[in-house]
Amino acid sequence: MSILCTICARSGSKGLTKKSLRKINNKPLISYTIRQAIKSKVFDEVIVSTDSKKIQSVAKLYGAKSWFLRPKKLSNDYCSKLLVVRHALIEAERYFKKNFQICVDLDITSPLRDVKDIIESVNKFKKKNCNNLISACMSKKNPYFNMVERSGKGVKIVKEKKNSNKFSRSFASDFSLTRRQDAPEVYEMNASIYIYKRKALINKYKLLTEKTEIYLMPRNRSIDIDDIFDLNLVKMFIKNDKKLFR
Repeated sequence: MSILCTICARSGSKGLTKKSLRKINNKPLISYTIRQAIKSKVFDEVIVSTDSKKIQSVAKLYGAKSWFLRPKKLSNDYCSKLLVVRHALIEAERYFKKNFQICVDLDITSPLRDVKDIIESVNKFKKKNCNNLISACMSKKNPYFNMVERSGKGVKIVKEKKNSNKFSRSFASDFSLTRRQDAPEVYEMNASIYIYKRKALINKYKLLTEKTEIYLMPRNRSIDIDDIFDLNLVKMFIKNDKKLFR
């Protein structure tokens, strides 16, 4: 069973400029994900999809393959990530002259994932025979309990638990009567690992379906770098853990 690893890195990141090449412990951010993918030994090929020759050069330096530049229509702020991964899969199949039954996309913004997360998520994907799998962690906030939205002139809990009693249906009621333990478990997508069956990726564009599985990761390996605060937090984690990415 052929497995492709795609790593997508565009040059025009808005939240954190030149994100892919930002240095963490004197290594570019993209290098962490490339090294994890190669070290996992579960992929037939590890490729990088980018619109930047500089990023492409760095990716090759750390062992990934990259021979094409992503078109502009797939490099803007509004393009779906699924379209980018699909494009990379098609390019890879054309280049290597074979089909990949499974495509695993690793996001460069989640460098704290462990190699075992890659291995275990792929194993779970195979075992469950699902169309796709996403990595996630337990959500710190719960829409049934402590997340609110504006409603008219007031606010209300984002999501009401089915069959809840009259005390928990309104934010205006005694809020202490609602316990977090009573709320359904919800998960936070941590933008680390996405796995797709080839057929699902080629023919569909929905990320979440009835045939989607979750691979659960702890919060300390689920930091997604969106801004400078996240970047500094990851730097602190790596600096304090001498064994991490040694």
